[in-house]
Amino acid sequence: MIEAGFWIRFALAVLATWRVTHLLAGEDGPADLIARFRAWLGSGLFGKLMDCFNCLSLWVAAPLAFFVCRKPVDVLVTWLALSGAACLLQRLGQDPVVFHTLPEKPQGDENRGMLWRETRDDAERSGAGPSP
Repeated sequence: MIEAGFWIRFALAVLATWRVTHLLAGEDGPADLIARFRAWLGSGLFGKLMDCFNCLSLWVAAPLAFFVCRKPVDVLVTWLALSGAACLLQRLGQDPVVFHTLPEKPQGDENRGMLWRETRDDAERSGAGPSP
């Protein structure tokens, strides 16, 4: 049974996970503290972790899962749900992916712009001899 304040704690933890992860992965922070911290970490394991929002959200969500629920099995599922929800929030803030259709080819212009290898029959007709 879900306790009374579960959904409020869950919503707060989702927002906190997104906020802290966004701060660490993509912002400079007050007085450029976060930017300097990322530079100090360099390109090692922890520096690379700070570059990946999705990876970092897993680590930020872990302690917040204990804020949301108490049972060990519930904590594991809540941990993944918090990270997933933060990743979804991050995607909502990005530009949408737009697919464009390719323009149709004009009629009677099948080979324009394409490199086609001559067939043996074409080469013989043109008098160039057989192609290699």
